[in-house]
Amino acid sequence: MAPSNPARPEPGVRLCALAEIADPGAKGFTFRRDEALFAGFVVRRGGLLAGYVDRCPHAGWPLGSLDGRFLTRDLAHVLCAGHGALFALDDGACVAGPCMGAWLAPWAIELRGGELFTA
Repeated sequence: MAPSNPARPEPGVRLCALAEIADPGAKGFTFRRDEALFAGFVVRRGGLLAGYVDRCPHAGWPLGSLDGRFLTRDLAHVLCAGHGALFALDDGACVAGPCMGAWLAPWAIELRGGELFTA
């Protein structure tokens, strides 16, 4: 089991208004505590809201591109900018690339009154 990340936000931290995430789309978030860094992102598509840790299960590097994009051009999958692996939006399963059989680590989020929070 991986050690806990001290920069991972506690439950109840406000992330953003739901309207700040395109539909379909994704938005990244970073948190720092001393030298520790936590990065996560939220995917939105219709009624789907899913949070994931921004870390490739194959290589360990961040998934997003330098311009903050997490999804393929057609907005159908999460894309690992490092090696092109594709992940399902709804459960984070790798559907193409060297991570086949692996999943993105979930990041618990909740929607309250049009606002997204950590859960």
